[in-house]
Amino acid sequence: MSSETFRRLLVEANVLDRERLAKAEAAASSRGTSLERTIVALALADEATVWRVLAKAHGLKFVDPAKYAPQPEALKKVPKEQIEQNEALPVLLKDGVLWVAIDDPVKTFVADNLGFLAGCEVQCALMPPQAHKQALRKLVGGGAETGPRGASAGGAGAAADGDDAPIIRLVGKTIEEALEQRASDIHVEPFQQRLRIRYRIDGVLKEVASLETTLLAPMTSRLKIMAGLDIAEKRKPQDGRISFRASGRDIDIRTSVLPGSHGETIVMRLLDKERGLMSLQGLGFEGHDRERFGNVIARPNGIVLVTGPTGSGKTTTLYAALQELNRPDVKIITAEDPVEFNIRGINQCQVKARIGLTFARILRAMLRQAPNVILVGEIRDKETAEIAVQAALTGHLVFSTLHTNDSASAITRLVDMGVKPFLVAASVQAVLAQRLLRVVCKQCRQPYEPAPTELRSIGIDPGRVGEATFYRAGGCEACGHSGYRGRLGIYELLQLDNTLREMTFRGEPMVRLREYAWQSGGMSTLLQDGVRKVMQGHTTIPELLRVVAAV
Repeated sequence: MSSETFRRLLVEANVLDRERLAKAEAAASSRGTSLERTIVALALADEATVWRVLAKAHGLKFVDPAKYAPQPEALKKVPKEQIEQNEALPVLLKDGVLWVAIDDPVKTFVADNLGFLAGCEVQCALMPPQAHKQALRKLVGGGAETGPRGASAGGAGAAADGDDAPIIRLVGKTIEEALEQRASDIHVEPFQQRLRIRYRIDGVLKEVASLETTLLAPMTSRLKIMAGLDIAEKRKPQDGRISFRASGRDIDIRTSVLPGSHGETIVMRLLDKERGLMSLQGLGFEGHDRERFGNVIARPNGIVLVTGPTGSGKTTTLYAALQELNRPDVKIITAEDPVEFNIRGINQCQVKARIGLTFARILRAMLRQAPNVILVGEIRDKETAEIAVQAALTGHLVFSTLHTNDSASAITRLVDMGVKPFLVAASVQAVLAQRLLRVVCKQCRQPYEPAPTELRSIGIDPGRVGEATFYRAGGCEACGHSGYRGRLGIYELLQLDNTLREMTFRGEPMVRLREYAWQSGGMSTLLQDGVRKVMQGHTTIPELLRVVAAV
């Protein structure tokens, strides 16, 4: 559908005349928002009327909020966590087709996401955003307008102990509650009409509060003061750190401030330095790959890379590997940004870019300290990569991380950075790609028999399931009604043999490297390791597909 069709239908349906349409178009262009949302924001027409025309323009069915009544049979077709994640409301199951309501025509792709779960054809219909949001909250819960934070904020005017005290309590309560809920991040996000607070719990964001926008300025100032940032600077990104004590524990909070169109967005990463470090076994690294990785890290030299997106547990895995090597006769030095956990017996260095103490500079200085094992927090540029390679070729075991999607991509990424292919082939010993899956809550998980289409979606032949028990997520107090509690890793270990080194030297593409590694039997993919975790009852099929569908 072209935007011209939508404009024409607005006029034909007498929703807007040409003069008001031109006014809305000009406002949409200046604000950088869609035409339909601008029309509603300017009060030129009500949301239901505009979305009815929008549905017609896109050839979609329209869900009238006044008549919305989801069919119980439709709701049973899709788990609640998938309804929430895809923001698609099951409405009707008719003639083998599941109809789901979305609030934006661009989201019709969710039909493909939900098709394997429902085990039937899925079609999308359009519903006005506000009604859609209210129905979604009612169905899956969360996003309450009130609560502990709302109560603190609401009592600000009546507080007797100073103007700043309510905001201090609000910020403190927010951090403490995030720690209680096992959150790894707190997101403070301003919008035109509200201030949203979200926690990232087990890798998934959850909205916990929606506050008045009047709280944005004092809350931002309070957090900036705690992080040692410039409260007058509102145009540039800033990074800082907060030391916070809660329940007798010292918490280190990495704070990032980013200017946005409605104010500054703040993300706080919570690091509990007193939390016990995990072993490789505790992370979910097991079986043949675990044995192979143990042999790799026992080597005296070479580079071992761990890859994956931000928040996939790379640093935690490297810490677990260092713990296995941490002996009185081994000297280990790390360069990190930041030092997330303190490990007894290991020399840890903090990167300080402001004074020129970069990864590359620390790495050069490290080599004069005669270490056996070196950890470089991340290889970000050609200079750091080349020094790491030279260290590996001169008798050091080097650990580091890269941001790539899979293990084979790390090889080509180093070459793309400017490292000569023959140096990559000679220095890299192994690449470990990983992701984190949520563990299904053992108190409320429900055994069930997956549909054949669901099994095939993760590569399982329905005829070869055997006696494996599959679980679906439930929801209880222990897991915060999410159905999941905790996370474990899935891994893909690529160990370079002579053939892979030769292919790397010749500059073979990533696809060929990956294909050889898999066909030679030397590597199991992330999906295959995830399937093992599903069949062992640790997680669910939807969770596995959420994490590895894009790999």
